[in-house]
Order: sequence, then structure tokens, then C-alpha cells
Amino acid sequence: MVSRTARLLTGAAACLALAAGSIALMGAQQPAGRVPIDADDIGGRVTGPAGPEAGVWVIAETLDLPTAYRKIVVTDDQGRYVLPDLPKASYAVWVRGYGLVDSPRVTATPGQQLALTAVRAPDARAAAQYYPANYWNSLMGVPPNTDFPMAAPAGARGGRGGQPPPGVPTQAHWVGTVKGCMICHQMGTKATREISPAMGVFDSSHAAWNHRIRQGQSGSAMFGLVASLGAERALAMYADWTDRIAGGEVPPAPPRPAGQERNLVVTLWDIGAPTSFLHDMYGTDKRKPTVNANGPVVASDFNLGGLWVLDPKRHTVENVKMPMVDDSSLIPPFSPASMEFPSLYWGEEIVADERQKTEAQNIDSKGRLWMMLAFRRPANPDWCKAGSTNKYARNFPLADSGRQMAYFDLRTKKTTLIDTCFTTHHAGFAEDQDETIYNAALGLPSAIGWVKPRVFEATGDAAASQGWCPAYYDVNGSGKYEKDADTLIGGNGYFIAVNPKDGSVWYAVPGTPGKIVRVDVGSNPPDTCRSDAYEPPFYNPRAPGVLGFLPRGMDVDRNGLVWTGLAGSGQLASFDRSRCTVRTAPATFDPQHCPEGWALYDVPGPQMQGITGGGSADFLYGNFVDQFNTLGLGANVPLATGTGSDSLLALLPATRTWVVLRVPYPMGFFTRSLSGRIDDPSAGWKGRGLWAANEVRNNWHGEGGKGTRPQAAHFQLRPDPLAK
Repeated sequence: MVSRTARLLTGAAACLALAAGSIALMGAQQPAGRVPIDADDIGGRVTGPAGPEAGVWVIAETLDLPTAYRKIVVTDDQGRYVLPDLPKASYAVWVRGYGLVDSPRVTATPGQQLALTAVRAPDARAAAQYYPANYWNSLMGVPPNTDFPMAAPAGARGGRGGQPPPGVPTQAHWVGTVKGCMICHQMGTKATREISPAMGVFDSSHAAWNHRIRQGQSGSAMFGLVASLGAERALAMYADWTDRIAGGEVPPAPPRPAGQERNLVVTLWDIGAPTSFLHDMYGTDKRKPTVNANGPVVASDFNLGGLWVLDPKRHTVENVKMPMVDDSSLIPPFSPASMEFPSLYWGEEIVADERQKTEAQNIDSKGRLWMMLAFRRPANPDWCKAGSTNKYARNFPLADSGRQMAYFDLRTKKTTLIDTCFTTHHAGFAEDQDETIYNAALGLPSAIGWVKPRVFEATGDAAASQGWCPAYYDVNGSGKYEKDADTLIGGNGYFIAVNPKDGSVWYAVPGTPGKIVRVDVGSNPPDTCRSDAYEPPFYNPRAPGVLGFLPRGMDVDRNGLVWTGLAGSGQLASFDRSRCTVRTAPATFDPQHCPEGWALYDVPGPQMQGITGGGSADFLYGNFVDQFNTLGLGANVPLATGTGSDSLLALLPATRTWVVLRVPYPMGFFTRSLSGRIDDPSAGWKGRGLWAANEVRNNWHGEGGKGTRPQAAHFQLRPDPLAK
């Protein structure tokens, strides 16, 4: 019998031998330039003239699948990379990074070790071609503060109804107006920062801008925006910007990804058509992100009026058309079907129909995609109007609805239409027993509308399932809205969210400074609807040196902290109502009454020239709070959509630091909404991630030009850059 001591010594020797063998085997399997990979990975090292290239992107792209597919990762501090979990296909693989130009594309297949050689940019101008649009936009010279207030030019015309354009009171108003362009597309892309020779020959850049801004179906709207600043001085600003760029001026270089940014894996699929205008994409229920796990992801097409359904497992895309009640000719289009000058890309072809104006909003607990959808003529039925016995119509009658509501069942593929008296817009989903869907009712003077899905399912009655009430100041203190006594809170709501702590409804009103509005619906609406409004600090003596404006996004974390993206000033802001020291009317009717409730965080990237305060040249279309840690940075992490920087911008409030999740290819990534989904809670980073889409209005402005299709993107954070 072998003694216990001998057995232990024998075991220890065996372990040592095994360890030595493992070390030797690892050394044999991992010569310089190789990294551990699985059979469905591609891995290796990126080197340049000075050695390993850290913090650069490795891009793999294939056209072998049913739709174009890309995966993008970042190299670690030794230049190593792993492209994980690639479908079986042949891939073009190359390197892109700041300070580089694209390396030659190399063909590779999963299971292959691939050493890549980075190519240094020959000069600063060549390197800058890969910078995000917001860096180029930062070169735009904004008139200095000393130029304001700025009166309307003498004899100028161009405002609404041919009236003189108004004066511009502050630099912030100028910037807020200029950034209005970025609602549809980035400013600073190659398509916008250069004057295309294909446009023709002009006497000056000023004349060229005067022509280019009037091109296509959006020309009249774009010129109206410029005219509101005074067309001559605004065009001079744009001309100066492109002249300096043509003369060789380049923006500062962005930092390469570092820290957790190097753990990013982005997977992209082409969806939609070259003329699609994707507007929102969802893959789960925001309130319970395990709904529809591993299922399809659905994007709405604002232009073409349908849905694009991506199966990320099979890499297939299905187009679903939406029904109409009335003939489409009776539904007004969003864009005019005419133009002053032909489009540089589409000539006189009318590519923007935009009648159904489809916008996806959420997938509910039963796997149904809810959307905003125009399916009838605007005139409302009688039960919505003055004289109706409907209690909401008696309180606040509505004559028209420009867009209604619908849902698409992902299992049955059936679409159900729900008529609404109010014009639907962005939606916020409550956690009550009815799973109430609140809307920032577009076209009303700051009002909300809602539909209760449980009631609609039980009754099939659209009228019984909905309600609405205005946001107002209770001037006479009666406790309910009275038209002749109370004051409506002005402005149209945009993004909207429901506070999970107390059920209050919050929405953002864009403007300079703009505002956020809180509505407490109460137990018996509309009589119990209460509301108040809060502007971000704007030349407020109680918050000296703090300036924020143009809120658009809206979300609330699990603790009740409100977050909004300030698109004009380039900041993500939080608002804590419990910090307000002024709490009673009429002082609360001043929307600047609570500067102490706000905290403003400058988003990454440079600011526009001439602006001396904080903020950034980036534009934030919306924002999102990752309440359930679907990305991996923690619960309740707020994110802004960096629609000017090809990115998602995640803020870690405890350290006031940013994690920039950039899509480097194709350049021009512009997302409006986010959806975090957990496919498998036990699968670590592989079982979770954020979904977003490239939702730019004109895909031809991005890398690839005319014919480019938009993409669906899946953002995942692994524990390190080599995790597989």
C-alpha cells in the first residue's frame, strides 16, 4: 500500500510535469504573432513601422451570407486581436485606425491566424479622412458671443410668410439652429465638408452653398433654417468652413480607443434599401430585456412605410409592408414631392415618400412590436372632437391626427391598427397592469396621449383604450385644466419616458434652451393630470457659467433620475427633481426655477470654433439608460447617441468618465434609439448587448455613397480584447 505522503508527492510531481508540459505546449502553439482562437475565429497581431499597433480596428466583411455582414474589434496594447464567432464564409480583413490609412484587404476564413500590417498615413490630411464627422464639424466658425444679440439684416426676407427673419438673441440660439441640420444627417462627412464638382461651377463657395442647400426634396426646409439666421451671414459661415478645409485645414486627431473601449465587438448586418430612412430599431421589451431572446430584431422604415426584420442567427432580412385604411394619396407626405434644384444624387427622382412615417417604439411582453404609423387621412372621427361625450375630448378636443398606432406580432406576422385622436410620436412604456404606452403627442401644445394595450385586447375598442391631457400650469389653482384660466406649457414633446419609481411621465421639448416636462396623470385623468417644466440652466444667475440647451432625448433610471441629451450644447444631462428648493406656484411656473436639479456632462470631442463654454460639436439625437446592464458596464448606465461621431457614448457617473463605442466602418453611423437585450443571462458577454441601427435620413451621405444600405448593429463588451 502506498503511503498518503507518497501519493501526495506523486500527485505533486504529476501536477508539476503537467504544468511544465502545458507551458511547453503553449510555447509551441503560440509563436510570435499568434493568439489563442477557436475554429470560428480569426486572430493575430497588427504591426506597423514602429511595432505593434494598439487601439486600432480590425474589420472583417463578407458578402457570402444572405445579407452583407461585418464584425469589428479593437487591438490590445500589444496589437493583438480576435474576431470571434464568425459565420462560415470568406472574409476581407483590414486595419483602420487614427494615424493610419486603410491597410490592403486580405482574404481569410475562420480558424485562421492572420498577421496584418498597418499603413501609416503619409500626412495629417490623409489621416483625417477617417475622423468622425463631429471633428470636422468642430472647424466651423461660430460668430463670437460679442456679435449677439444679432439683429435681422436690413431688408432681408426669408422668414415664414416672406417676413424678415428674426434676430438671433444669443450664440446658443445660433448654434441650436445650425445643429438643426443634424436631425437628418451628420455635418462634417465628406459629402458635407466638400463642394462636389458634380454640382457645377460657381463664382464662389458662398454661391455654391446657396445652391447646394436648396437641392432635393428637403431643400426648402434646409434653406428656411438657414434663412432664420439671415441667409447671407449663415452661408458665409458655411463657405468659410469648406474654404478652409479645401485649403488644407484639418481637425485635431481623436484619441484611439483605450481601456474598456478596446473590449468592444461590433457586428453589423445590411438591412433596408438604398432609399430607406430607418427610424428606430428594437429587439426586446425595455422593461424586461429577456423578452424575445435570440429572436428577430425589427427596424422601421420612415420613408418606405414598412418594417425590416433581421434574423441575426440566419443573417436574413425580411421586408414587411404596413397596411392602410385610406388611399395613400389622402395622407400628407413628410417631404414635398417637388424640388427647386435636382438632387446631386437622385436628380429629379422623388425618392422620399414618407407618408406612413413608420417609427418602431418597443417590443412588449407578448413579443409584439409597437409602432407609430399613419394609416388614414388626418381628419379625426367625431368622438375626438368638440361636442363629443368623450371625457378627453370635452377637456381638450382634437380635430386631427397625423399618425396613429399599430403593433406587429412577431409570431403571427399580423399587424393590428389602433386609431388615435392624438398624433403619435415617440413612446414611453409604463410598468403598470395595463402596460400603458405614453406618447409625446406631436402637434399639440405640449400634451401626452396614451393607449392601454390590456384594455384594447379586452374590448377591441380604440376609444375606450386611450386618453390624453395637456401639460399646463394650474394658474388658478383649481386642480384641473381650465382653458380660459390656465396656461399651456408650450412646445412639442419629443422623446418620452416613464419614471419606474413613481409612474410620472417625462418628455423633452427641443429648443433653445428647450425644457423637460413632467406629467403626473393621477387616478382619474384628465381631471387629475398635473404638470411642471424645467429648463436646463441658461444664463441663470443662480448657476453662473453653466449653459445647456436643446434637449431631445429622454430616459429615466431605476432610481428615478431623469436623463436627457442636450443636442445643442453637446452635453448629457441628469435632472433630480428632489433637489429643487422652489416647490410652490407661482414661482414654479418659471422653468428656470430649479438649476440646482441639473448636472451637465460634456460629451467627448472638440467644440465648434468660437464657442468658449463647455459642450461638444457632437449632436445627440437621443439617449438611453441601460437599466439592466445589458451592455456590461453596469446597471443604470446612461448612454447618448453620438449621431455626429459614429458612436454610442456611455457615461460612468461615479467617475465622470466616458466610454466611446465607435463604429469605424462604414463611416456615417447615425443612430436614434437603442435597445438592450439579454439573450442568455448565463452566457456572459456573449449573451447580452445593445442593438442600434444606422438611421441617417440619407444613406448616400455615408461611406459608400449612393446605393449604400443602412445597417443593424450589435454592440457587445467582452472582458478583454482577446476574449472568444
